Amino acid sequence: MISEGRPDEAFVWIWLPGKTAPVVAGRLARDGARLTFNYGRSYLERPDALSIYEPELPLRTGAIQPLPGLALASCLRDAAPDAWGRRVILNRRFGRRQGPGDTTDLDDLSWFLESGSDRMGALDFQRASDIYVPRGDGAPRLEELLSVADQVEQGVPVSPDLDVALFHGTHLGGARPKANIEDGNAKLIAKFPLQADVFNVVKGEFVAMRLAAHAGLNVAPVRLVSAAGKDVLLVERFDRIQAGDGWHRKPMVSALTLLGLDEMMARYASYETLAQIICHRFTDPGETLAELFARLVFNILCGNTDDHARNHAAFWDGKALSLTPAYDICPQGRSGGEAGQAMRIKGESNLSRLALCLEAAPQFHLEPATALHLIEAQVMAISDHWAAVCEEAALSQVERAFLWRRQILNPFAFEGAPTSLVRLASGA
Repeated sequence: MISEGRPDEAFVWIWLPGKTAPVVAGRLARDGARLTFNYGRSYLERPDALSIYEPELPLRTGAIQPLPGLALASCLRDAAPDAWGRRVILNRRFGRRQGPGDTTDLDDLSWFLESGSDRMGALDFQRASDIYVPRGDGAPRLEELLSVADQVEQGVPVSPDLDVALFHGTHLGGARPKANIEDGNAKLIAKFPLQADVFNVVKGEFVAMRLAAHAGLNVAPVRLVSAAGKDVLLVERFDRIQAGDGWHRKPMVSALTLLGLDEMMARYASYETLAQIICHRFTDPGETLAELFARLVFNILCGNTDDHARNHAAFWDGKALSLTPAYDICPQGRSGGEAGQAMRIKGESNLSRLALCLEAAPQFHLEPATALHLIEAQVMAISDHWAAVCEEAALSQVERAFLWRRQILNPFAFEGAPTSLVRLASGA
């Protein structure tokens, strides 16, 4: 239920490891222009208490201010809805009003409290500290969710019979329409097309994710289905584990949080700095660095320039971090040859060129020959599996031509690269 007015507080609930029900961890409250957090005394006294994330919110008494430059702890912001979820909330709150609505009442606390409860990671936000009331329960059909997405995209108030389905897209990040669904032993994120898409983005992401798996990356499993005559991408959630009596939730934080940044500072995010954090704070740093380098390379090879810091994430166990499977790998439209990644690769440069990746390889603790071999293996995997993956996606010849050599294996990626790599790409 949407509550009018601007809330002054929200209680943060957390699913502890191995548990299927949440407990209240603390209180998030307005403090001028910032939001401060206090752990609850009862939570701190628990022997299994887990810090939401350190160094931002260590387990201690007293008010914890956001890090300098932030208005809210970034690890909490990770659980808030982004552009699409906010559009849905605005539709739900103002769509049934007569006359203009006042959006100034909507701030971070409002987004937390008015979005669904099955959000990424292991957190939720409630108005009460003693009773947990999940928002957005139920199992809407894909056809219902597609209808909701169409109405929200058009700015049309959602019909009352679809109001329950509306909640299922409010708590997930990103700018494109999506929702949670359940399928047997798995929780899935369903991603829908936009009416304004100039090419089939849903199929494009499916192709890129499948090619990434063939290239040896650890990626979330994906399926492509049809509903109401439209393509829908189903992505298996890796932050949920089914238990006999419910679901376990895995705590996770974005790379933006790891880097101590917020959206306004995201332009300073870099693969180099993330690699340094991996060296000091991650389990299996050597293996993780190689995986991150492989993801960077594949993003360039498939034309995914939307590799911003919220599209990288790590699991948090209260002591150490581990890289989650890759997600949101999707070729982006481009009109010309030159392109840049969303995160810096080496120094100030973010150019989508493999030569730059090779220059940055030492930051990932990779020898030049090893890095080159990894890139060559990805190019060959893309070439070898391209036709089969296109068949899986039922791509038309026009759709294949739109992706091949434009987004996928674009010649700009190979400018300045070793001759052997350029020749390999030209023969792909």
